[in-house]
Amino acid sequence: MTGSDGRTTVITQTVTRLVVPITLVTAIALLLRGHNLPGGGFIGAVLAVAAFALVYIIFGLDYLQRDILGMAIDGSDSHGLVEAYRWMGAIGLAIAVTSSLVPIAFGYPFLTEGVLFVEHIPLYGEIEVASAFVFDLGVFFAVVGGLLTIVGEVGAE
Repeated sequence: MTGSDGRTTVITQTVTRLVVPITLVTAIALLLRGHNLPGGGFIGAVLAVAAFALVYIIFGLDYLQRDILGMAIDGSDSHGLVEAYRWMGAIGLAIAVTSSLVPIAFGYPFLTEGVLFVEHIPLYGEIEVASAFVFDLGVFFAVVGGLLTIVGEVGAE
């Protein structure tokens, strides 16, 4: 049996397989454009969690853990996946806090953004790398970790 106690249909499974990659690509696009335009770590993370939640609802937590992420299932009620989500949230929070404190070490105000222009990149020519992206990345991982922890804990019951 696949899915939530085998109650899903072939149509919902097929639609999920089509929608999830599009949703994840959109989440990454929102993350990458966030330091210059509206969007960023938070909204990209919420969209990514929506994709994982859809996989969880349609296929089940065991499928997500075993088949998608390749993690072994130990047979207990607690999933190692939920513990990984907690770590992801903690690491994301650490990245966001660290990236916001680094400017202070260089004598700048809290959360000051630095920009580096990298030139002579094939196909692009020049790329702007902003320190705000590191903060957005930390927010992304913190939100994904926190929300997936909630989804995993609630779903395990």
